Amino acid sequence: MAPSTKSGPKGKQAKVTHKAKKLRPSNQFIINASQPASDKIFDVSAFEKFLQDKIKVDGRTGNLGDVVDIKQVGDGKIEVVAHINFSGRYLKYLTKKFLKKQQLRDWLRVVSTSKGVYELRFFNVVNDEADEDDE
Repeated sequence: MAPSTKSGPKGKQAKVTHKAKKLRPSNQFIINASQPASDKIFDVSAFEKFLQDKIKVDGRTGNLGDVVDIKQVGDGKIEVVAHINFSGRYLKYLTKKFLKKQQLRDWLRVVSTSKGVYELRFFNVVNDEADEDDE
């Protein structure tokens, strides 16, 4: 028995048309640093540059391409849009790393206000003067 062939030349497969690009999952994160930026202790453009230099894609830094977009939105807000699987915890980690590098980690903390939204807040400082008056 001879092998059966379909309606095409032998050795060639029929071309199957697919969409050129499938819909990629996009994750949107916003880091709100408007409060420390308005007090002039946090440089948003330096933080944006830090993120562009430090975010790893496929295990390599500086490999963002068109997969990860980082841009400054409004005053003191940075938007990160990733078209790959991207963790918000990784973004929080990098934010903490930047704060440590700028020696701001003692005054600022990173808080998740909602899904995909992080905010830089000052630590609550309790006045110790009231405690001293009681003694």
